[in-house]
Amino acid sequence: MPGNLFIQFAREPVPGAVKTRLVPAVTPEQACEIHTDLVRHTARVLVTAGLAEVRLDVSGDPGHPVFRECLALGVDGVRAQSGADLGERMLNALHHGLAAHERVVLVGSDCPQLDREYLGAALAALETCDVVVGPARDGGYVLIGVRCADSRWFEGVTWGTDRVYRQTATRLDASGATWQALAPLADVDRPEDLASWWALPRQR
Repeated sequence: MPGNLFIQFAREPVPGAVKTRLVPAVTPEQACEIHTDLVRHTARVLVTAGLAEVRLDVSGDPGHPVFRECLALGVDGVRAQSGADLGERMLNALHHGLAAHERVVLVGSDCPQLDREYLGAALAALETCDVVVGPARDGGYVLIGVRCADSRWFEGVTWGTDRVYRQTATRLDASGATWQALAPLADVDRPEDLASWWALPRQR
C-alpha cells in the first residue's frame, strides 16, 4: 500500500461564489481570480514537495480548466467531493484515501504559507499519532492528516467560524485519538489577509 497521499480541497472558481469575504475590498471577479491563483499555487506546492501522491477533490465541475491545469502541474487525479456539509465531505475524502494509503493529509486551497517543511512535519507527526492538525490563525485549520478517520471528529462542527479548531480539538480528545498540533498558519479569507498573499514570491 502506498504510504502517503495529499488531498487538496478546492471549489470551482465562480465569481460571487468563492472568497466572498474578500468583497467589497475586491470585486467578485477579482476574488475569483485570487481563488484560482491559490488553487494553482497550492497544487504546485503539493506536487513539488515530492512527499506523496497528490489528488484534487473538488466542489463543482471537475473538468474546469483550472483543475486541468493542476493535472498538468503533476496532480495525480481529480475527483468530485461528496457529502452534505464540509465535515462529511472531508470524512468521505479521508476514508477514500485511506483505502489505498497509510497516511492521508488533507489541505485547503487558501493557505499560501503551506510549504514542504510544514507538509513534512505533518507526515512525521503521523508516524506516532493518529491525527495531525495545522491550525489557522483565524480559528479554523489549514490541514488535517490522519492514519484513521472517525466521523465524531467532524460532527457538529460550526464550519466557517473561529470555533472550528477548538471544537475539533475537543472532539479528538473525547474520542481518545492521539493527535498533534502544528504551528498556526495564516490563510486568505479576509481583506486584511491579502497583503501577505500579494507579497509572496511565487509562480502564477
